[in-house]
Amino acid sequence: MSASITIQPSAGSSPRLKARIAGVFYLVTFVTAIFAEFIINARLVAGNDAATTATNILAHEFLFRSAVAADLIGISCYVAVTALLYELLKPVNRSVSLFAAFFSLMGCAMWFFGCVFKLAVFVVLGGAQYLSVFKLEQLQALALMFLKLNGRAFSVGMVLFGFYCLLIGYLIFSSNFLPRILGMLVAFAGLGDLISMFANFLSPAFAHHLDPYIMLPGLIGELSLMLWLLVMGVNASRWKEQARVRISS
Repeated sequence: MSASITIQPSAGSSPRLKARIAGVFYLVTFVTAIFAEFIINARLVAGNDAATTATNILAHEFLFRSAVAADLIGISCYVAVTALLYELLKPVNRSVSLFAAFFSLMGCAMWFFGCVFKLAVFVVLGGAQYLSVFKLEQLQALALMFLKLNGRAFSVGMVLFGFYCLLIGYLIFSSNFLPRILGMLVAFAGLGDLISMFANFLSPAFAHHLDPYIMLPGLIGELSLMLWLLVMGVNASRWKEQARVRISS
């Protein structure tokens, strides 16, 4: 027996609910990043002063461990954001949405890897017997070096994230269920990330002066996307209409 089957987007899939769940995960990512970087790390990491940084970490070990835990939670939440945005933007262009998700997941993997360097700080400052062959100053310098390597891993991840924002900005702009201006803001955020990261790789001194001007568009783009997903979601009827068109084409 043969039958003609027409696949329709599931009404129960609730694209608006998916968007709002993505917004919640996005919010958790923002909150954990602010907690880890601007509340904990900014307080404990004393620039290039290895001795002070090591002393601060050992004196506030629980806080530093909490920052690492917050990083891991935030990155995990962004993996969920990536999966949900892939599902939401798939009706626009499945191939581009999949390619975008690949960049995001690779960036998240790089950030996860960077957390290993933070955990390595506890190894070198842990006072284990086998570390007695090193002088205290050497161990402190190693701890700071691992923190610097964590920063480099974050920067590489941000390059991947910049490409991700460019792609999802294009998808949002091309959709009919999210505002075009939102797509433009997200794309500008991605472009800003790429300019900032490559400037930092090529000329850190120049990047230091450039960052204040680059960070604002990126912050506006990401906050706009997060708040729109959280509060407005997507236009469900238009999403289903675009999904039907995509399936039938």
